[in-house]
Amino acid sequence: MSLTIFRLLLDFGLVVLIWIIQLIVYPSFHYYDRNSLVEWHSNYTSRFSFIVIPLMLGQLGIAFYSLTLTINFNTIINLVIIVIIWLITFLIFVPIHSKISRGKISDRMLSSLVRKNWLRTIFWNTLFAYNFAQLSNI
Repeated sequence: MSLTIFRLLLDFGLVVLIWIIQLIVYPSFHYYDRNSLVEWHSNYTSRFSFIVIPLMLGQLGIAFYSLTLTINFNTIINLVIIVIIWLITFLIFVPIHSKISRGKISDRMLSSLVRKNWLRTIFWNTLFAYNFAQLSNI
């Protein structure tokens, strides 16, 4: 399997996951009472991490590997978008999920989780679309 196809598979997997999170998982948090959400959140984060972490690490690994093969506009754009996603994830979402895990939950915070997640949704979709468009250049 070519590196490009493998990258697209990882990108597409993350696009599907982020849309599930954006449209189903995060909005569903509003329907739990505080104790139930804390309990569910613990299960959710460990289960989703099992899927998301390898995909994100694979995506980052391919971006760095591609950069070692060829430094050009495409490889740099890929890495920049991935780094932005990682920064958004660790600077915005990890702290919010930590608050939920500790039971520091409010409707406002849950709404901001959905609203802020549009950033990752847009960036992952942009990355997939960009890499898909590069297929015509192969």
